Amino acid sequence: MLRLRDYQRASLDALSAAWARAGADEAAPGHLIVLPTGAGKALVIAALAREALEENPRARVAIVTHSRELVAQNFSELTRAWPEAPAGIFSAGLGRREAGAPVLVCGIQSVADRLDAVGPRDLVIVDEAHLIPRAADTRYGRFLSGLRALTPGMRVAGFTATPYRLDSGRLDEGEHRLFSGIAYEADTFTLIRRGFLAPLVSKATLTQLDVSGVGRRGGDYIPGELEAAVNREWITRAAVAELAEYGRARRAWLAFCAGLAHAEAVRDAVRAEGYSCETVSGETPRRERDRIVAAFRAGRIRCLTSVGVLGTGFNVPEVDLVALLRPTRSTGLYVQQVGRALRCAPGKVNALILDYAGLVRMHGPVDAVTVRSATQVIGGAGGSRAKPCPGCGALIALNASTCEACWTEPEADTEAPHEAAADDELAILSADPGLPGPEPAGPAPAAETGWHEPAWHPVTDLSLEAAPDGLDLVLGWRDGAAEAVWRVHLRPERSGYEREKAVSWWRGLGGGRDAPMSALGFLERAELLARPTAIRIRAGRLSEHIDCRTQDGRILGDVRRMAGRAA
Repeated sequence: MLRLRDYQRASLDALSAAWARAGADEAAPGHLIVLPTGAGKALVIAALAREALEENPRARVAIVTHSRELVAQNFSELTRAWPEAPAGIFSAGLGRREAGAPVLVCGIQSVADRLDAVGPRDLVIVDEAHLIPRAADTRYGRFLSGLRALTPGMRVAGFTATPYRLDSGRLDEGEHRLFSGIAYEADTFTLIRRGFLAPLVSKATLTQLDVSGVGRRGGDYIPGELEAAVNREWITRAAVAELAEYGRARRAWLAFCAGLAHAEAVRDAVRAEGYSCETVSGETPRRERDRIVAAFRAGRIRCLTSVGVLGTGFNVPEVDLVALLRPTRSTGLYVQQVGRALRCAPGKVNALILDYAGLVRMHGPVDAVTVRSATQVIGGAGGSRAKPCPGCGALIALNASTCEACWTEPEADTEAPHEAAADDELAILSADPGLPGPEPAGPAPAAETGWHEPAWHPVTDLSLEAAPDGLDLVLGWRDGAAEAVWRVHLRPERSGYEREKAVSWWRGLGGGRDAPMSALGFLERAELLARPTAIRIRAGRLSEHIDCRTQDGRILGDVRRMAGRAA
């Protein structure tokens, strides 16, 4: 049996339920499973294909995607997870046309107009479904409608990390959509905290690319104008100097660039800093590309600069630094690029995202992006989703009252200058996942390890009490029949961290922007504070952490040392 993690099993169960709800509706579009990069999509696809054949040994399955590399990768991962799979490949680029295989892994370019060779299929699995245009008259549209005519009850499942396109919004919305909804979506934030994905940290760089004069076409920047704007020698040298400084202790760097000339300029600048670097683009011959990627995977090349070919389906878990040097208004492209760093690898503590292109500000945290259609403004005036902390430079949410890394309070309605001092702030995520609970050191199914997501409990009481050196915010909550309290120590009269922590809690609980300067002021105005809706406790090795969900959905946190343990 294929061993699935709990969320992988849940995704297939949700898909089955969605199919059951659709019933025998022959016109019903397919359903989507959304899994972040590195969440084990290939294993879920293999399990889905296998279970289809276990349910009906005569079933025929097609796994279709868009490139030769992904066809080969999907076939390899399918047969590794399911060695006895009756699988074959249909791809002109790979020189294989094994159309009779019950499980056929194929490229859309090779099969779109070869329905006679592919034959009837009971299940079609579309990998990287975000690459499907919404219009019906496309290769995917013709392929799926043609197969459905051959097998009216055919089921369709789409897999992607990004269920939307820049030019047409979500894949499950609009006329001619090929998917009727998302059957299941795994949360990047939760998978990181549970240890299934690598933590991400981001930094607002000193070097920022200016694309204010670049025109747009089809919802994104015009490629030629974009490359001309960012491919300037002094900008490239400055950006790569930062890249080299941040990447000194990191193993594998990816730099996403705006064009071939730009990628080669970045490559040459990286080499000038003393690091091995190669460029991979759509013009790189296949054998040469395979050789370069293999050397990168083995650690013989420190950096790859890329133009459009490593944003999807590129599987090198060791990547621990991504340089975003290609400004884009495509939310999907942004998420796919950052996703190259999400996979876990031995010795990999986290992955650093260097955002030269302002993508975190434009699109928001990678696990909470805002997707708009091409006719709407994305980014620009009023569209920014994050800002740099004036104290440490980490990117924080626009509505953040303080930076959780250094507890600096940003000025109201201002853009502070970028500072690039290093720290490990998970600013590219919507919130700090915090330390993991007592789950295993490596990813494993919850059923095997006994670890479960900490439960949220309703908060039953909130009060402020005077303390010898400040005051305590007392939160009461109930876990079943047991009652418990947590005391958040607030010291508003102190400076630095203690003051900023008090301000953060005051504002987070609805007290307003102007937090009192004294403990007495807190007590006198305590009626302004709103009780959090829920609380959960996360136990670490040396300390306990709480998360409080506020009335407006924000998460406030606190930490205390566990009794009898050294700090």
